[in-house]
Amino acid sequence: MTAIKHALQRDIFTPNDERLLGIVNVCKAGKKKKNCFLCATVTTERPVQVKVVKVKKSDKGDFYKRQQTWELRDLTQVDAKDASKENPEFDLHFEKVYRWLASSTAEKNSFISCIWKLNQRYLRKKMEFVNVSAQLLEESVPSGESQSVAGGDEDALDDYQELSTREEQDIEGMMEMCEYAISNAEAFAEKLFKELQVLDGANIQSIMASEKQVNILMQLLDEALGEVDTIEGKLSSYEEMLQSVKEQMDQISQSNRLIQISNTNNGKLLDEIQFLVNYMDLSKGHIRALQDGDLTTPKGIEACINASEALLQCMNVALRPGHEKLLAVNQQLLLFTELRDTFARRLTNHLNNVFVHQGHDQSSTLSQHTTELTLPKHSPLHRDLLRYAKLMEWLKNTHREKYEGLSRTYVDYMSRLYEREIKDFFEVAKMKMAGTSKEAKGKFATLPRKESALKQETESLHGSSGKLTGSTSSLNKLTVQGSNSRRSQSSSLLDMGNMSASDLDVADRTKFDKIFEQVLSELEPLCLAEQDFISKFFKLQQHQTVMPPLAQPETEEPDGSTPSRIPPQAEHRHSMSSEKDLVRLMMNKIFQSIETELNSLIALGDKIDSFHSLYMLVKMSHHVWTAENVDPASFLSTTLGNVLVTVKRNFDKCISGQIRQMEEVKISKKSKVGILSFVTGFEEFAELAETIFRNAERRGDLDKAYVKLIRAVFTNVEKVASESQKTPRDVVMMENFHHIFSTLSRLKISCLEAERREAKHKYTDHRQSYVINSLGQPLEKLNHFFEGVETRVAQGVREEEVSYHLAFNKQELRKVIKEYPGKEVKKGLENLYKKVDKHLCEEESLLQVVWHSMQDEFIRQYKHFEDLIGRCYPGSGITMEFTIQDMLEYFSSIAQSH
Repeated sequence: MTAIKHALQRDIFTPNDERLLGIVNVCKAGKKKKNCFLCATVTTERPVQVKVVKVKKSDKGDFYKRQQTWELRDLTQVDAKDASKENPEFDLHFEKVYRWLASSTAEKNSFISCIWKLNQRYLRKKMEFVNVSAQLLEESVPSGESQSVAGGDEDALDDYQELSTREEQDIEGMMEMCEYAISNAEAFAEKLFKELQVLDGANIQSIMASEKQVNILMQLLDEALGEVDTIEGKLSSYEEMLQSVKEQMDQISQSNRLIQISNTNNGKLLDEIQFLVNYMDLSKGHIRALQDGDLTTPKGIEACINASEALLQCMNVALRPGHEKLLAVNQQLLLFTELRDTFARRLTNHLNNVFVHQGHDQSSTLSQHTTELTLPKHSPLHRDLLRYAKLMEWLKNTHREKYEGLSRTYVDYMSRLYEREIKDFFEVAKMKMAGTSKEAKGKFATLPRKESALKQETESLHGSSGKLTGSTSSLNKLTVQGSNSRRSQSSSLLDMGNMSASDLDVADRTKFDKIFEQVLSELEPLCLAEQDFISKFFKLQQHQTVMPPLAQPETEEPDGSTPSRIPPQAEHRHSMSSEKDLVRLMMNKIFQSIETELNSLIALGDKIDSFHSLYMLVKMSHHVWTAENVDPASFLSTTLGNVLVTVKRNFDKCISGQIRQMEEVKISKKSKVGILSFVTGFEEFAELAETIFRNAERRGDLDKAYVKLIRAVFTNVEKVASESQKTPRDVVMMENFHHIFSTLSRLKISCLEAERREAKHKYTDHRQSYVINSLGQPLEKLNHFFEGVETRVAQGVREEEVSYHLAFNKQELRKVIKEYPGKEVKKGLENLYKKVDKHLCEEESLLQVVWHSMQDEFIRQYKHFEDLIGRCYPGSGITMEFTIQDMLEYFSSIAQSH
């Protein structure tokens, strides 16, 4: 291995200025064995570069060549595979992993140790050595083969020094003088040794000759030492003098430092005193205002407000650590606490008295209240109390218990006051509504009833009538018109009811609408004004501020009790509840009777006339919408919303009641039906509703009611038509659906467009059915004859062969035609006209329309008969006894004569 190492050094590395320090004979693991050498080298020039070179023997000769080179700094990991057992395999991790198999474990370990030493010496790079024995990774150079392989060369590298230029010149000159130095090294070395001995002798003689100069030098050194001792003595004396000066200067510095500390402490003390004086001093004027200030005059109130704010500012000062131990501070805190409690009691007592006095004044005003439908205004009371708003805010921040007590007192007092006012206000409203009802009863003296029995009478009338109305006067009209139990009354009374009831309904409902609107218009500003006052007076529209705890001693009230403070639980509870909730809670307590009174008024209006629910639904919806736009969570919005639910429920009951009336309608078996009462009732309802709900917010509720009512009308019209005995079913259906179609076309209700088209379709179908059924009567035998002809043709008989059948020959046809001369046809048409006139009612004026339809149908049948004669009896010359022109004259003369 040594010979190979020297050969590689000579042939490969010396030409490249490199030194070979480690070598190992390897082959690639797991492949066909092709031996090569891994060499660890360093460059001779600085900076030193450390490399790992793969050297392989050339295939064409016995020389070696470099195959691959890696920088040692690129090596990241060395894996020896097994540290405890001998294993010649190892891995080197460069840009990829190279796996090698060494010729022996010793060579592998020597090479790994060499790499570790080179890294430690030149690179100091963090390199991982995995599965490597700790003995290999030591600084000491191992013995044996490792010494020869790596360690010796590395130490030689450490001892090597380059020759200087002068040394090179001397060696060259010496070698020129001794030309035989290269050929005879021993003679050259002997000559050099002799010259060295001559030089050593010359040096000794020179030393002995300089002894005298040495003695002189020693004497001079002794004198110098004496001078040094003299100087040291002087320096010692100077040092002693400076030491005393240093001590004096230290004393002066200490004194200055103490003076500076004293000045600093005095400045801090002055700042603390100024802080306490500036922030914890209350002027005598403020103290006097808190103790004896006038709370009745604006000037006195202003002084109390300024004094209370100054007191709160003093009490809220954030004391610094240690202030609470000062006697003056504790005395001042005691003074502040006494002033706070004293002023809080004065303010609470005064505001309680203000509430009482204002209550008496308001009660006297209330007692003088007339029967006008208005609510007393509380703006003077609010204006007087708002002067104390800032004091209430102060009380809220300093004495929460008294603040809450005042709030409860105000709520209790105002709830009683408003209860009386609202009760009287609604009594006036109910009287005006009852007055409207009494006027209605005065005009119908023949139908007296008491208000207490109104609902019972209404229900009884619903059972005997189909009229779609809920008002007292309309029900009186229905009683006269539709109730079989009252048909014995005189016709004059019926005429009077028909003439005046509708006008009276409109007047009553309009008056009720105005009364209900005035009630809501009076309540709305009252609630808004009170809510605005509560927010401003009790300071509930802004976030509450909790006073920070004060470092103050426990004191006692004059009565011996401890001063009241807000308990932590109450403080937490108030901090969690929002200001709007507190306002709404107070408003609920103050106006707790509004919702009850409104419901009572709504019940009365609904009792007087169920159609009032339409007016109330529109008005209430509008006011709820207005209140929600201002504040969706306000008391007014919530209360009106609850009442709106009741109104909507009454509206639904009204619609259900009308449908129930339709289902309970009974018709007379002896008289013709005509236009059903609930059909005209629906017309009146739709006209009224369209007037009321024009541009209303709750149009959707009306549209839903329309659909329910019209479907009920359709169903019950068909039901009554099926039950009718006096009037043909087609006539009942035709007239009523024509009336419904006319009503919907006139009112143009968009949600009922499909029902309008359906009503037109039913009217047209039943008119055509009635016309066809009626026209079979005047030419009955002729109709039967031609029906037989059509039957034979339908059975397969050829048309020209029909005349050969005995029952349908030409003689039989002439015989049947002779039975219907022009006079007989005209007479039959006159009877038909009278019968149609008897079936139809006068209200719809459909007689001429039906008569014209019959004329068209008769002409169609006439042409059909002539066509059958031409096809089944060709060339017979048989014609009808009358022409189409004759028929037109008959129809026209009959219509004009009637």
